[in-house]
Amino acid sequence: MGDTVKLMVGFRPGAAYDLYARLTARHIRRYLPGNPAFIIENSPEVATETAKRIYQAPPDGTTLAALIPALYLAQLTAKGDAGFDLTKLSWIGSPTKSHYLLYMRSTAPFKTMRDIRESSAAPVCGAGTETTTGYYLPRLFEETLGTKFNIKMGFEEGPDADAAVERGDLQCRALTIDGFFSHEPYPTWIKTGLVRILLQTGAKRDARLPDVPTLYEVMDEFKTSASARSLAKLVLASSEFGRPFAGPPGMAAQRVKMFRDAYGKAMKDPALLAEAKKSPLEINPTTGQELEALAKEVVSQPKEIVERMRKLMGK
Repeated sequence: MGDTVKLMVGFRPGAAYDLYARLTARHIRRYLPGNPAFIIENSPEVATETAKRIYQAPPDGTTLAALIPALYLAQLTAKGDAGFDLTKLSWIGSPTKSHYLLYMRSTAPFKTMRDIRESSAAPVCGAGTETTTGYYLPRLFEETLGTKFNIKMGFEEGPDADAAVERGDLQCRALTIDGFFSHEPYPTWIKTGLVRILLQTGAKRDARLPDVPTLYEVMDEFKTSASARSLAKLVLASSEFGRPFAGPPGMAAQRVKMFRDAYGKAMKDPALLAEAKKSPLEINPTTGQELEALAKEVVSQPKEIVERMRKLMGK
């Protein structure tokens, strides 16, 4: 084990992905041989670029990456080589399984998903690329609920879209529930009534959102077809990936086990849990073995479901 480990984070400091990555790095090092220092490399970029870079990194344990959960969507919809194969990455663990929500600016005339479905004017939501929740979740809602959204793309990161919402240039955005409750401006937005939450994607209502319906409840209300529900299951598998840590392909089995064991111990560390609670960051970890199995499952979907997902992603 070297003296340092480079952790690639494709987001700016202070974003939820960055907060989880730094929290984990501060505590996992104590459970690794030599107590190596973690050097965080923040590089806001197209999410697939971070995946390509970790895929090409040396498999010696000196480089890891904090990845977005929806990379399998990019791999499944790529017309050629995606530049990475999730089934070959060395999965280490994820600190949380996070479902999603859709928030709406309170001045917008939409209080429910039915309001959106029945409106002649689509709400304007912000997104980055097709692999970000801001894009593919509204598209999923269109496929499963018959709603329509006007998605404005090109925002470098979530905070850029949030700033546009605050200015009144956008009306809505989809993101993780954990991200929404982890940092500003969201707590202040709720207190001031700037936004309301219209929908969440978990199988049951999150304790923090007891009055917000789930996608499954609304699909029942709208009598969504079985094929659309299968599509929802595939797209929402990103919730199970959470905010995963991974190493390059080809890492020695013993080294992968070393990182996985250290990760598991860090996630149970009282100091980490206390810091997470104070932040607040939800800790609901997934093991590297579970992530490895999930990666194999999601990239081996039936052709008809993948083709429908291609359409959803605009491919």
